[in-house]
Amino acid sequence: MHVAIFGAAGMIGRKLGQHLARTGALGASGIAALTLADVVDAEKPAGFSGKLAVTSLDIADPGAAERVVATRPDVIFHLAAIVSGEAEADFEKGYRINLDGTRHLLEAVRRQGLAAPYRPRFVFASSIAVFGAPFPAKIGDEFFTTPLTSYGTQKAMSELLLGDYSRRGFLDGIAIRLPTICIRPGKPNKAASGFFSNILREPLAGADAVLPVSDEVRHWHASPRAAVGFLAHAATMDLAPLGARRALSMPGLSATVAEQIAALKRVAGDKAVRLIRREPDATIIRIVDGWPRDFDTRRALALGFKADASFDEIIRLHIEDELGGKPPVLR
Repeated sequence: MHVAIFGAAGMIGRKLGQHLARTGALGASGIAALTLADVVDAEKPAGFSGKLAVTSLDIADPGAAERVVATRPDVIFHLAAIVSGEAEADFEKGYRINLDGTRHLLEAVRRQGLAAPYRPRFVFASSIAVFGAPFPAKIGDEFFTTPLTSYGTQKAMSELLLGDYSRRGFLDGIAIRLPTICIRPGKPNKAASGFFSNILREPLAGADAVLPVSDEVRHWHASPRAAVGFLAHAATMDLAPLGARRALSMPGLSATVAEQIAALKRVAGDKAVRLIRREPDATIIRIVDGWPRDFDTRRALALGFKADASFDEIIRLHIEDELGGKPPVLR
């Protein structure tokens, strides 16, 4: 099997590449070749015994994706995107990468199939940002998509394209709507949701963190490890039960900021919590007010997707994966 990851240098792309290199398989199929594509060179995962290719390309450039698709990967993971805050701040860049880039990749697959039969599994990382307020108490997959951000609009449009290309038989596609990923390792990015990770990650490292919204804000979360699990399962599952509805929301945890902080206190103690500084930000508050808070994911659960058990577990996974499994020592 040949697997290609577009957006391989991003946090989820990097962790997915590491997972595939470590396991050497997707489901029951061994991975003989792994291609990592991004606008910058992706980090080579350790331990992979097959053929590994790293390529730099801008998915939004016409023809760029074709260089990878011409090698006919059996599975394509499309994770390449700019994040919500950046897409909102730079309208043209958001549409160029998040929509035009997706269209170029889908078209590269379709055109490859014109020469000889080719129908890869295509896993698209969508987002719960495709939904917009007002919301029901729990959002089901049947709830209409009326995004209130440019990022959410770009993801919703890409979902429609994926569904049509799948219907026409050009590829075998599935769009998984990821919860906000928490705790994201590394440095803060331009995502409007970044503070959900910052208020946990920074205190665990003994650093101050800024909370720009109220403690009562509720949101939908999943750990990086759960996200990798979602992607791997989507690449191997039977898609027949999806029918024409190729997009579905992933299971996660609905939690308030206060519940996040309480979990931090249970795992890391009072000193960690005291490092959180409250500084309201009107722009972030406005964006977050339009985000979904809770989901009915019975459809995804019935199809075998699995969520994190608790926020305590999410924090402990971060300590295990990013801090060497050692509890933080705070000043």
